[in-house]
Amino acid sequence: MNATELLSPDRYPGLSLELHEDGILEIVIRNERTLNSVNAEAHRALTYIWRDIDAAQGVRCVLIRGEGRGFSSGGDFELIEEMSQDFTALARVWREARDLVYNVINCGKPIVSAIHGPCVGAGLAVALLSDVSVAAKTARILDGHVRLGVAAGDHAAIIWPLLCGLNKAKYHLMTGEPVSGEEAERIGLVSLCVEDDQLLDRAWKVARTLAAGSPTAVRWTKYALNNWLRAMGPTFDASLALEFLGFTGPDVREGLSSLREKRAPNFMTDAPI
Repeated sequence: MNATELLSPDRYPGLSLELHEDGILEIVIRNERTLNSVNAEAHRALTYIWRDIDAAQGVRCVLIRGEGRGFSSGGDFELIEEMSQDFTALARVWREARDLVYNVINCGKPIVSAIHGPCVGAGLAVALLSDVSVAAKTARILDGHVRLGVAAGDHAAIIWPLLCGLNKAKYHLMTGEPVSGEEAERIGLVSLCVEDDQLLDRAWKVARTLAAGSPTAVRWTKYALNNWLRAMGPTFDASLALEFLGFTGPDVREGLSSLREKRAPNFMTDAPI
């Protein structure tokens, strides 16, 4: 595949792509109406684009960011509701969620994320799984699974403990407390933190450095280091299965309703297990 094929209009709904002269592919998550939330089509695109990038000639590095006021506000409410009511949709999104994580990990091209504003859901998975994550000080990183009423699946179990340690991972993933860009750098959750107005400049500087390096040296270093993540595959698979089991229960329906109504949730008082 030639890199220009990636740029075909409407090939990746919810994503805007531009290939720059130095071989850097810029991906912008774009849905300004809902602060770049990810609907069913965008979730599918964000899953499989990494396979195409891995195969594309002419792409030396990827920079991914969000349009407007934030990186991504997470999953579209309509998609979440469909998953809680339709087994076929649930199974489809489970497979996409699994493939999204493994496709980012196995993409040979280096990936840089520029994180600002809210960063939640599938967008957060890509942001933190990127090889270099650059966050603005006021970025708001949030794994919102427990607030929705499901286990912290997606990328959480495979990478948070490795980045910031098990205790910090448990605290933020079990309480749902957000992390600022500044705090995320302090605990090791992101690679770099900069002033908000310096975010894109710094992210582009990192991307250009990676694009100008030896492709084999950079990509093979990434491949070797990502074996730490591949070794955590069984833990990730278990967390994802438990997350999607939660979509069949009552708490996710209450969690979704409370988010829509902007009120505190009233979850079950006890669990069967």
